[in-house]
Amino acid sequence: MITENVVKQATFELLRNAVTVLPRDINEALKKAYETEEEAIPKMQLKNILDNIELAKAGPLPMCQDTGIHIFYVTYGKDMIMKVEEAIKDGLREATKSVPLRPNAVHPLTRNNPGDNTGLKMPYINYRFSDEDFLEIAVMPKGAGSENMSALKMLTPSQGLAGIKEFVLNTMVNAGGKPCPPTIIGMGIGGSADISMKLAKEALLRPVNAPNKDPQIAELEKDLYEAINTLGIGPMGLGGKTTVLGVNIEYAYCHTASLPVAVNIQCWAARRATARIHKDGSIEHITHPKEGEI
Repeated sequence: MITENVVKQATFELLRNAVTVLPRDINEALKKAYETEEEAIPKMQLKNILDNIELAKAGPLPMCQDTGIHIFYVTYGKDMIMKVEEAIKDGLREATKSVPLRPNAVHPLTRNNPGDNTGLKMPYINYRFSDEDFLEIAVMPKGAGSENMSALKMLTPSQGLAGIKEFVLNTMVNAGGKPCPPTIIGMGIGGSADISMKLAKEALLRPVNAPNKDPQIAELEKDLYEAINTLGIGPMGLGGKTTVLGVNIEYAYCHTASLPVAVNIQCWAARRATARIHKDGSIEHITHPKEGEI
């Protein structure tokens, strides 16, 4: 049976996993970047990142002092409508105290800090629905260094593909080393201003080795990945071959007179974790499987 205590436990475990162990696709992409890098300084930076990852996993300790603000995606399976907000908040409070997570959530004007990563609309929970027979919870801890480099451009349809590419490349040049590269680029194309930015963040939930199913979008992902990696920004902005580990794009149909494009950047510590809670209350970790679950 799925209870509030089960949701709280799942939330705590998701947060602990997310901030201490990177998903396999990100780890493998960083190792590949290290193996292919030829210049001494960026290779040293990648080695430091990989060492940091191993030390965090062994601790276990957060791999970055900025443990982010917490964006959740809750997918309700059929016949599984239940209130989860308070249980998720309780799990976050426990993780803040025990993992520990840095208390980052503050009032936007007074900067008052409750000290437990909760507040009005924080954590932010997105709700979705499916025909599956489980409740799925995903979390993305989002640090400020990368989030502050987010960008939105309301292009005109006549600017088309060339305009999209120009906007993304200008955004990455402006970001430079600030978002702690090598980064992952999430993009949203279409919809409206708010929809495109939401899609950009959701795109970061997809593994970097899983291209969009739409061939034209997948081709754009590949083109931008190659183009950004020619900029020479490199690991931590110190030069080198790898500025991005991947470019993920999601899209939506839009108004005939508009072409919204949003970019949401994720740092090398591309933290995300997903778990499924089955009807019997058992928790299955998807991104961070326990021994015997693989």
